[in-house]
Amino acid sequence: MKYDFDVVVIGAGHAGCEAAYAAARLGKRVLLTTIDLNSVGYMACNPSIGGVGKSHLVYEIDALGGIMPTIADKACIQMRTLNRGNGPAVQALRAQVDKHEYHALMLEFLRGVKNITIRECEVAEILGGTPQVKGVILTTGEQISTKSVVVATGVYLNSCVLVGHTSTPSGPVGFAPATHLTASLQKLGVRMQRFKTGTPPRIASSSIDYTKTIPQPPDTDSHFSFLTDAPCRNLVSCHLTYTNETTHKIIRDNIGKSAMYSGLIKGVGARYCPSIEDKIVRFASAERHQAFLEPESLSTEEVYLQGMSTSLPPDVQAQFVHTIAGLENAKILRDAYAIEYDCIDSTQLRPTLEHKDIAGLFFAGQVNGTSGYEEAAAQGLVAGTYSGICFESTQTPLAVPLFSRTNSYIGVLIDDLVNLGTKEPYRMFTSRAEHRLYLRQDNADRRLTPMGRELGLVDNARWKSFCDKMKKFDSGGLPELTEIENKYSGYLKREQSRIAETQKHEALVLPDGIDYHAIKGLRKESQIKLTAQRPPNIASAMKISGVTPADINVLLVYLKKFR
Repeated sequence: MKYDFDVVVIGAGHAGCEAAYAAARLGKRVLLTTIDLNSVGYMACNPSIGGVGKSHLVYEIDALGGIMPTIADKACIQMRTLNRGNGPAVQALRAQVDKHEYHALMLEFLRGVKNITIRECEVAEILGGTPQVKGVILTTGEQISTKSVVVATGVYLNSCVLVGHTSTPSGPVGFAPATHLTASLQKLGVRMQRFKTGTPPRIASSSIDYTKTIPQPPDTDSHFSFLTDAPCRNLVSCHLTYTNETTHKIIRDNIGKSAMYSGLIKGVGARYCPSIEDKIVRFASAERHQAFLEPESLSTEEVYLQGMSTSLPPDVQAQFVHTIAGLENAKILRDAYAIEYDCIDSTQLRPTLEHKDIAGLFFAGQVNGTSGYEEAAAQGLVAGTYSGICFESTQTPLAVPLFSRTNSYIGVLIDDLVNLGTKEPYRMFTSRAEHRLYLRQDNADRRLTPMGRELGLVDNARWKSFCDKMKKFDSGGLPELTEIENKYSGYLKREQSRIAETQKHEALVLPDGIDYHAIKGLRKESQIKLTAQRPPNIASAMKISGVTPADINVLLVYLKKFR
């Protein structure tokens, strides 16, 4: 059979863009599909990149040659360092980004990659199934052949926007939803979930009284990409204000009108990023809640009201917004809304983000149950890389994952998803990484760029820059890196011992076809969970809830006999 494309990527959000570029760098012919070209790399929610935990992912994407960090640096309009008073392991960089410029730069960049074809269309069906993907069918009826498909549909699968008592089939910001693909995935045996997220009102900057707010000016000339050789632009300030008891009373009095509290919303939302209604109900004793005013672009006066996500009706939104200091005369340009969407149960995936039963079918981004641009981009890079690697072969997948908890936050993210799964939108935190003193922002290139070079993801220019840096580092020419190593040398030594122990467990491969029910000594619960999740190695098996240390010992004995 002739294959029209080596890899088809469904969706051109942050996951899809990175997946397409990673596969293209490996020499594969990639079709990148999107329902609307205006949604390519679009920042439909908050206009920022980075933050606690998330910025570590951005640095790692850059170390592996990804796109997000360089585009974020170019489109940055304010840069701040968070947790500056804490240690280097939990400090984080956060960029306020011009969302329109980011989209334009991303689309321009991808159009310049010779192996990528971008097409505005909707994929209705994935062809094939167990054991191998064969292609896709568009809503036009056109059939495209391929051996690898990366599903990176974000929050668009059967998405509905919910405000008050109304529910409208729609994607974010008025983009069209994807209404066909869920049925195709279910037909293939993919287990689905229903999640929910939300977004706050957008306010006209000219209608804000900034004298009543607290400025949050830029505080750094740093950048995400190791290749960026000039300070990022710092052109704007964000501002902070607070709700008050009057705000809370309006929300309490109208709580039944919220799509969340009326019962209209069925999807599961994120606990760590609740709507303002949730905050008022769950934290009833709180006297106030933060509201950050974040400019969305230099070309628009829209200001993102961070922290005020809601699904209350527009008239109630206006009432409570006008009680907040500085927003008494605020003009709402875009109403807030909640959005429900279909996503998958990520425990169906291997650490490669490939479906365990369908070769060539990969998933990346919010369709895996995650939230955030950074988590999506990291998964896209992983899925795109593996889709390119696995294209030439249908042999047993790599037993030891390229990305693990010992070498990257990307590895922590993937391990959490495929072994633990998630019952709510997943967000990366530094606390999720047990080796976070080693997995810092500043050493992301030292950890991952050599591996990226070996895989074919790192080009000559980046590799030369990295080698030059390492020569300076080895000769003591970079004291601001070596200072951290020296200061925490004792802790890092202990950390390396723990990492070495984990890596031993990662090297103990569990064959894909093990019959766990036939292994004597394993508890019934563990037999069921191990059969369902099919961990690639002992380290992954140890992360499965309900698999006890005694079960692990039984598996170790089994492996010894097996060998």
